[in-house]
Amino acid sequence: MVDYDDLALQLEGLVREVPHPVANMANASALIYDNLPILNWAGFYLIEGEKLVLGPFQGKPACIEIPLGSGVCGTAAAENRTIVVADVHTFPGHIACDCASNSEIVVPLRAADGSVFGVLDIDSPVLNRFAERDRAGIEHFARIIEKEIAPKD
Repeated sequence: MVDYDDLALQLEGLVREVPHPVANMANASALIYDNLPILNWAGFYLIEGEKLVLGPFQGKPACIEIPLGSGVCGTAAAENRTIVVADVHTFPGHIACDCASNSEIVVPLRAADGSVFGVLDIDSPVLNRFAERDRAGIEHFARIIEKEIAPKD
């Protein structure tokens, strides 16, 4: 079982006061990918205009651009809410960047004013991989990283 409290402490140690958003996202995705079992992708997409653009990640090559409102990532960003999908093949408009993915969790990343500037996306090759405990732990993880990578005014 994943110790999300320990993982949060590790992340805080990696990113606290590090002024390099790309490096912070790279380390965060590596930490997730290395510590959460049964994943095939973990990483970030950042909003540019009306689309999400691929950021640092761990896993197989991924979609480079996702329109806001499309797929799990685009929907989570557009609706500013975490989406947990037990079976991605049942999600309307799912974008299959990796045909091995079967379940997914996407957490919006928010600036200080509450606006979404990106998402943390995690995929698994098994159905129903993400439970409520995972959701809470990954959302906490996202809150830590967003403080260090949010666009500054």
